Amino acid sequence: MLETDDARRARRATANRVLTQLKAALNRAFRAGRVATDEAWRKVTPFRRVDAAVVRYLNTDESRRLVNACPSDFRQLVQGALLTGCRYSELTRVRCGDFNADADTLAIRRSKGGKVRHVFLAQDARKLFLTWTAGRPTTAQIFLRDDGERWGKSHQLRPIADASEAAHISPPATFNVLRHTHASHLAMAATPMGVIAAQLGHVDTRMAEKHYAHLAPSYIADTICANLPALGVVGEADSPEADQ
Repeated sequence: MLETDDARRARRATANRVLTQLKAALNRAFRAGRVATDEAWRKVTPFRRVDAAVVRYLNTDESRRLVNACPSDFRQLVQGALLTGCRYSELTRVRCGDFNADADTLAIRRSKGGKVRHVFLAQDARKLFLTWTAGRPTTAQIFLRDDGERWGKSHQLRPIADASEAAHISPPATFNVLRHTHASHLAMAATPMGVIAAQLGHVDTRMAEKHYAHLAPSYIADTICANLPALGVVGEADSPEADQ
């Protein structure tokens, strides 16, 4: 299985959150006198430097190149991820009946948080899902391989690495990067953090603010751009046109 730094960081961050919850339960038992000592878990330390906001996303040109470099069956999955922000595991489970053309939504019935959520589809996404589901039974999987089989747990790793190489995207993209891409472009278009959190299935805005708030247009950025005077340190030789 291919390994990425981002995937490793995400797993360690999850382990830290589990450790925090476990220690809280054990400490409560210790204070209630149900455990003789708290020495054992006091020695367990969390992974360091795994919760830093690491956001990598594709720009519009990179997104197009990646999609164009994918084989037809895998291209649909990549398009779906970019246009919905859904996880790979979520996309591979959605059925035609989960797409609501009247409400322009895609129901994610088995999300990471365990709750059903409804992902809202913009115009391009709606057009694709209409095409992908037209004339098919409501129980049919939307995304299938060319051989008619379902996409498995790790089937995405090699195709996305190959497509990234063909599209000259380095380091290679992952489905987590595609999810970040969806959310990052929403943030840069001044979408409220609460809306981004709901689209991604987060229980509150903390994760959205941690990863995407710095990309959103802000009063601070607008004020700096409007008020910082020219310092005279950039000449004509520094402009890109000067090299042409």
